[in-house]
Amino acid sequence: MSTDLFINGEFKEAKEKQNIINPSTGKAIAQAGVASLKDVDSAIAGARAAFDQGEWPRLSLAERKDFISKISQGILDNAGELAELESLNTGKPIKETTFMDIPSAAKTFEYAANNFERFLSSEELNVSGKAKAVLRREPVGVVVLIVPWNYPLLIACWKLASALAAGNTVILKPSSLTPLSALKLAGIAHTAGIPAGVVNVINGSGDKIGAALCADRRIDMLSFTGSNEVGRKILEYSSQNIKKSIMELGGKSASLIFNDADLDTAVNSSLVSIFLNQGQMCTAMSRIFVQDSLYDKFVVSFVEKARTIKLGPADSHETQMGPLISENQRKRVIAFVEKAKAEGAQVLCGGKIPQDPALKNGFFFEPTVIIDVKPQMTISKEEVFGPVVTISRFSNSDEAVKLANASDFGLAACIWSKDINFAERVACQLNSGTVWINTYGMFYNQLPYGGFKQSGFGKELGREGFLEYTRLKNIIIDQSADSRPLVNYWYGF
Repeated sequence: MSTDLFINGEFKEAKEKQNIINPSTGKAIAQAGVASLKDVDSAIAGARAAFDQGEWPRLSLAERKDFISKISQGILDNAGELAELESLNTGKPIKETTFMDIPSAAKTFEYAANNFERFLSSEELNVSGKAKAVLRREPVGVVVLIVPWNYPLLIACWKLASALAAGNTVILKPSSLTPLSALKLAGIAHTAGIPAGVVNVINGSGDKIGAALCADRRIDMLSFTGSNEVGRKILEYSSQNIKKSIMELGGKSASLIFNDADLDTAVNSSLVSIFLNQGQMCTAMSRIFVQDSLYDKFVVSFVEKARTIKLGPADSHETQMGPLISENQRKRVIAFVEKAKAEGAQVLCGGKIPQDPALKNGFFFEPTVIIDVKPQMTISKEEVFGPVVTISRFSNSDEAVKLANASDFGLAACIWSKDINFAERVACQLNSGTVWINTYGMFYNQLPYGGFKQSGFGKELGREGFLEYTRLKNIIIDQSADSRPLVNYWYGF
């Protein structure tokens, strides 16, 4: 299987190729083209021309809606292939890609198609007897979308649906580890009839093409989801020619479980909140805090169930947890666990590579539970991005809030309590962009998503996320009775 770059309406073979690895087996499953700097320039030029001279920003809203709807249907029509590609490329269990990622990706385009017209509606204001204003939403221009490897198709769709519906042209750069579903998405957009240059997909490492892609003055906006380390580089690149940016960065999310919570529900849901997608989620609840009287029961039950999670290859419907994305990522996770032990924490289960011979070639790592963790420990402060959770105790809500907020990140949090009014009051004290009460991981296209502090700025999804991909123009119209405004007389002529 070989995949090409998609530039200016055509699939183009790249001179350089890279192997794409299946994390379940450690073997290559495809070759993907790697964009050169010349390819980057071609993609930018194509997107720029499509926006400045092309039809896309000038289409009627009804015509644009038709294209967006066709992409949504195209995702559904190719759901089986997309689910398989996503699993093979990321190591994510096929059940997750089939029932979560692919349907959600299609729904994102469906929501954009059905709602963007009202989001773009102009607002007229009579600001005084002599003037009125029209507030008009317009596309920003050429937008670069940089997508991570943990949800390569879904997050691409979050960004692409809003950017396209708003009338922008885009350059999508998937992670060089996981470009396959993004390139398939380019084919779906092409089949839908998207005009040349409106969607471009180029694969390549950030070190090689990042500066050229982000610093170019022809780019109007950047939307990035990924690590803080890479986010800082992108902001540095983009500062050479100032442009609008959205940054969805890391997390060290906290789950607060109060004494009145239902134990089984809290345990089962908490397992999902950290071990789904092998813990490779920005919103992973990697810090669990349990109130004193429930703590011992919770830990016993959580560890007992964590030990039963079935590891296996991503393409098996029996697999509950697949491999990490790469050997480098596994080494990084192991280093965090070893450092936690060296700093005095205790590993109750997991913490090592599984011994099953059937898994020896993949990048598997056992679900890991750590206790006796102090706030100053590295494991408490830094994002592991793997199946590793710390469980600590608290006495009262004030202490719980203090522990949860003692982080440089502010992406998400969970609260578990039967007292909803109390839980809402606690939620208001948490420094997190999203707070789930008695649930986890519920993302809705109607609702904005984004974090605080070092977790970034800007929103995805919802009306607010859509409007990020627009610019607001203020048109002021004089309504003086004699068409001679006050400014006309300023110098007395």
